[in-house]
Amino acid sequence: MLRQQNESGFHHLYDNYSGALYGVILRIVQSKEYTEEIIQDVFVKIWNSIHQYDAAKGRFYTWMINIARNTAIDYLKSKSFQNQLKNQPLPDFVYENAELSTTNNSDFIGFNKVLESLESDKQELIDLAYYQGFTQSEISEKLNMPLGTVKTKMRNALIKLKDLLKDYQ
Repeated sequence: MLRQQNESGFHHLYDNYSGALYGVILRIVQSKEYTEEIIQDVFVKIWNSIHQYDAAKGRFYTWMINIARNTAIDYLKSKSFQNQLKNQPLPDFVYENAELSTTNNSDFIGFNKVLESLESDKQELIDLAYYQGFTQSEISEKLNMPLGTVKTKMRNALIKLKDLLKDYQ
């Protein structure tokens, strides 16, 4: 139904996954306004590239999460977003972030509970990479850790996370 780009398929997709994808994006950009803008782009990308999804490579939900994550990170790194931050009055910017930090609207699917079962170093790596948008090189610099070690630890963290998520299928 989705591959034929049937409108009811799109509605089903949006109704069932928009909340979870919204949470992932919000955790990365930390702004409701920007998240609402990005979620639209994400669903357009999913809709336009549905033919690229390969079930042999992974679950559909994981594929969508990666699109959402990458779109949010691209948005944060875009020049237009950086210019918006520079032009925004400081009190408003601080107020928005303070408001967001006191509420946790990003855990629509109970993922935080799963993350908490990981060791703290693995949680930190996943947080830096997937929620804060750092590259492995940037993580290496930030944590003062060799790049090879970051890559190995990230791989181990993702394998452990995958194992923990098997219970949620």
